[in-house]
Amino acid sequence: MTSTSITIIGCGFVGKCLARQLLQKNIPVTAYVNSDSSQAECQKQNIPCDIVDLDKPLADIDLTGQSVIYLVPPPRSGQTDSRITSFLRAIEQHKPEKFILLSTTGVYGDCNGEWIDESRPLMPRADRAYRRANAEQQVQQFCKRTGVSLVILRVAGIYGPGKIPLSRIKSGQPVVNQEDSPFTNRIHLDDLVNVCEIALLNSAITGIYNVTDGHPGTMYEYFSGVAAAMDLPAPPAISLEDARQQLSEGMLSYMDESRRINNSKLLNDFKLELKYPVLERGLGSLK
Repeated sequence: MTSTSITIIGCGFVGKCLARQLLQKNIPVTAYVNSDSSQAECQKQNIPCDIVDLDKPLADIDLTGQSVIYLVPPPRSGQTDSRITSFLRAIEQHKPEKFILLSTTGVYGDCNGEWIDESRPLMPRADRAYRRANAEQQVQQFCKRTGVSLVILRVAGIYGPGKIPLSRIKSGQPVVNQEDSPFTNRIHLDDLVNVCEIALLNSAITGIYNVTDGHPGTMYEYFSGVAAAMDLPAPPAISLEDARQQLSEGMLSYMDESRRINNSKLLNDFKLELKYPVLERGLGSLK
C-alpha cells in the first residue's frame, strides 16, 4: 500500500463521500472544486479544499508525489473533454505519482444485451459517452508519455443514499415495460467509494476496470425496485413505441443501449467483496 496523500479533483457527491472516508482513516486529502459554494460545502464537512475552474486558463498545479482522482464531468456538449485537456496541461510540470480517472460504462455503446468485459472495443453512441472516451484517450496518452501510473474506472449507474430517482417516481412518470426494457448495470455508492480508495492507495493496481455489481437487470426492474423499496407506487409501464412519444430525448438515449457487464477483473485484482452485490440488498439498505 502506498502512503502518498490524496488529491480529489471535482469534489462533488461522490468526491465528498470518498474524502470523508479517507479523512476518517487519517489519510491526508486535498480537494479541488469549481465554485465558492462548493468550497463552502466541503469546508462544512472539514474537507480541505481549493478552487480551480477548468473552463478557464490555469496556472501550474503541483501534484508531485500525489495520488490524484479526477471526478470532474466533461462539458455538456461536444464530443471532446476540454476540461481534462486544461487540467493535464496544468499538471505537466509537477505530475502526480498516480492518476485515477472515473469514466463510464457508456463508452461501450450498445452491446445488444451481451455480456462484456474490459476487452470490448469502445463504441460510444451518445455525445456524453464520446466525451468520456475522449477523456480516457487523453489521460492514457498523458500517463504513457510522463510515466504516471494510471487506473481508469468505467463506472456503471450509481445508486445509494441521495442517488435514487425519487422525484421522477413520485411524479408518476412512466417507464418502459419489462419486455422492451434494456439491460442496465449498477453499483452502490458505498462500493464505488471503496473501489476508489483501493485504486488510490494500492500501488499494485493499474489498468482499466469495470465498476459494477455484476448483476445487471432491466431499467424497468430498477425503477420498480426503487419504488417498492421506498414504499411508493410502481411507475406506470409503457411500450417502447409509446415511450418514444412520451419520454425525454435524454432518457430515450439510455433506452437505445443494452449491455451486461462482467466485473470479474475488478473483484479479482482488488481482492474485493462487494457490500451490495445485488440491487435488492442495496435498495434494502436505504430504508
